[in-house]
Amino acid sequence: MATALSAPVAGRVTLGKCGRRRTEAAMRSPRTVAALLARYSLRTSGCRACGPGTRRISSSVDPEVKVCVIGSGPAGFYTAQHLLKHHKSTVIDIYEKLPVPFGLVRFGVAPDHPEVKNVMNAFTQTAHRGRCSFYGNVNVGKDISIEELKQAYHVLVLSYGAETNQTLGIPGENLLGVYSARAFVGWYNGLPENRDLNPELSSETAVIVGHGNVALDVARILLSPIDMLKKTDITAHALEAIENSKVKRVIIVGRRGPLQVAFTIKELREMINLPGTRSLLDPSDFEGLKPIVKDLPRQRKRLIELLIKAGLEINSGKEAECRAAATKEWSLRFLRSPLEIVPSKDGKRVGGIRLTVTMLEGSVASAQAIQTEDIEDLECGLVLCSIGYKSHSIDPSVPFDQQQGVIPNKLGRVLHAPGVYCSGWVKRGPVGVIVTTMNDSFETAESVMEDVQSGILDVSASKGGFKVIEALLKQRGICPVSFSGWKKIDSFEMAAGEKVGKPREKLLSVKEMLKVANQ
Repeated sequence: MATALSAPVAGRVTLGKCGRRRTEAAMRSPRTVAALLARYSLRTSGCRACGPGTRRISSSVDPEVKVCVIGSGPAGFYTAQHLLKHHKSTVIDIYEKLPVPFGLVRFGVAPDHPEVKNVMNAFTQTAHRGRCSFYGNVNVGKDISIEELKQAYHVLVLSYGAETNQTLGIPGENLLGVYSARAFVGWYNGLPENRDLNPELSSETAVIVGHGNVALDVARILLSPIDMLKKTDITAHALEAIENSKVKRVIIVGRRGPLQVAFTIKELREMINLPGTRSLLDPSDFEGLKPIVKDLPRQRKRLIELLIKAGLEINSGKEAECRAAATKEWSLRFLRSPLEIVPSKDGKRVGGIRLTVTMLEGSVASAQAIQTEDIEDLECGLVLCSIGYKSHSIDPSVPFDQQQGVIPNKLGRVLHAPGVYCSGWVKRGPVGVIVTTMNDSFETAESVMEDVQSGILDVSASKGGFKVIEALLKQRGICPVSFSGWKKIDSFEMAAGEKVGKPREKLLSVKEMLKVANQ
């Protein structure tokens, strides 16, 4: 995957005399500028400065390249950041369906992980650059079409992420007390569409299906001491509900074994060290794993070693005393796949979950879970499904692979759609962390720049950009929120949070956001 340091043109990128990108190594070599240009020569009429057979690319005189980025999460902002830094003729407009920016950094990162949210500071710097604008409250595909955006911009970058959740597809999934982890995370993080979720927290036992970071985030929030949560930006209604929650036990279920877990060492360590809780791990799940661990990649090795230590080693001394005094507990259940959500006696709510025992076939990394005839029932009153996110098609004119849940592309270039690109989860699927998204977005930005500079993408014709779109939105009664409007919301939320000792108190509805933004 290409990054800023491993782009197709290696070395530090600068502009040569003719405006073409040159590497630091190329400038030190005895090769002439003409030889470098010949490498990137195009069949054009040429220019007097560079000679026949080449196209002059100069950031000082070239027409503006109008770029529309759809989605203001990490993928959108990292793509914009790279383009603004490395292509001086680029002018970027970022569209977001909500009045507020930053996507999953605001609505997906756990409240007790404020250090991860610091990336918003870098995104804010990008938004404040003179060639970048933010327009919230614009739902692309509904308020404005892709074809209309194509008429107004040279380049479209689709970075709208994965907004829906994967479902279990089993009986009982619609019972009261069954929720997607995505909706639960949106509820405690202030996503407007989930503000009224009102999850059922009256049972002592909750089951989370999935062994990823989101599953551990949800478990940690359910079990965290309330005094810890009070210092975060968790929403007020979620804080109150968790304070009154009866949940004391969380069972985290996965269809494969310890060697295939998808969570990372940071999240596991936080669960192990969570105050007031103890882990109940079955030692038999970890027997025989030590000889295998030594051959694993370093990061995976460290994770599994910590998992084995938590499962096999007997705690003593002060740590054992703390575990004995704990009032809450969590466990990891391996080799289990859900068959059915069992209803309670009234038939309306969750009474339990039926699991089939699985066995693994294949190598460690690609082991597949095969169902057996053995069945296990767990009593619980809350089931949270955390088996992944899913992208959707934004417009019929954009190719979309329904089976894979991604836009078909090559290095971010949408197949059979010149001038249309994609980055982030809609490009590669809902995997990886923010750094993964950053590198992926830089790769897409590099593809855009290469296509502009090679002439594959014609940017000679002037485009109207937001002025054209603004007129259409006005006709349709849509009022975009600028970045200055977002800053009003930001200030309002931080002031509200300060009154109760929190970093911020989020506004929970689009109506409230628009009211503050338009003051």
